Amino acid sequence: MAAPLVIDQQQARQLLARVDVPRVLRDLFRDLAAGQAVQPPQQLVEFPAGQGDFINYGGVLAEERVYGVKTSPYIVRDQGPLVTAWTLLMSMDSGQPLLLCDAGELTTARTAATTAVAVDTLAPADARRLAIIGSGPIALAHLHYVSELREWQDIRLYSPSLRGKSAEQRNAFLALDSRLDLHDDLDSALHDADVILLCTSSAKPVIDPAKLSKPALITSISTNAVRAHEVPPASLAAMDVYCDYRKTTPGNAGEMRLAAEQHGWNQAAIVGDLPELVSGHAARPEYKRHAFFRSIGLGLEDIALANALYHLQCSH
Repeated sequence: MAAPLVIDQQQARQLLARVDVPRVLRDLFRDLAAGQAVQPPQQLVEFPAGQGDFINYGGVLAEERVYGVKTSPYIVRDQGPLVTAWTLLMSMDSGQPLLLCDAGELTTARTAATTAVAVDTLAPADARRLAIIGSGPIALAHLHYVSELREWQDIRLYSPSLRGKSAEQRNAFLALDSRLDLHDDLDSALHDADVILLCTSSAKPVIDPAKLSKPALITSISTNAVRAHEVPPASLAAMDVYCDYRKTTPGNAGEMRLAAEQHGWNQAAIVGDLPELVSGHAARPEYKRHAFFRSIGLGLEDIALANALYHLQCSH
């Protein structure tokens, strides 16, 4: 039996730069819609005495003939928790392991690229003003994958941490895109925005959609904080709500759980998810009110990207 290929974080970063990540994810969501991919619920395995846990995300890509699992340990330590993640691919034909890949880079890329697939399918064709809230690696990955999806006239980036950046650090951000402006005020960054990408690790609301000047597409991602949410849970009732996968997102997304428990919101109100959107089976927003897209991430996204890296590395 041949040993599985091992890809570390640096190799993963180099290989991902050669992969059309949004295309890989778009194909994955089409497979989900066609019943050619399987995404079971995530599994939480807790350590005794509160010492941490493992979260396992499994999945099957039938046409690619691979089963995969992303496993992410959270290890409690005196110097602070340790969080890592690895993705394992196994052959559905031989039953043998194919690949073990550090999933850190995969997670950043698939989080941002999933948002990009949503923006491509949901944003108005004439969207011109883009606002990005956040300035970490995931926010910058969002900028990378979304920058060419519309003819943006201006791209605004706001983060409280920008105020502490040096002129050199701020110029490094501006060098990423000639249309990019850094805003020290949240309201100015949001003014008349057509698309707003929330890319923070906040556990509580970052914006209030009710205060925006016009209907917009608002996207939101997950963080590790318990029931984290970037918009007020009560705001869901006044928006057209979409998600990455309706079978898993409502039970895990903080604002959806809180909206159901405290405000009578029902997950049946979700207009569509990405499998339905990319296969043409979900209604697009009319922008008579805000559209809200929420992703929590799927193990299958990591598995699909790991499979793309595996084939790219094997082709050398």
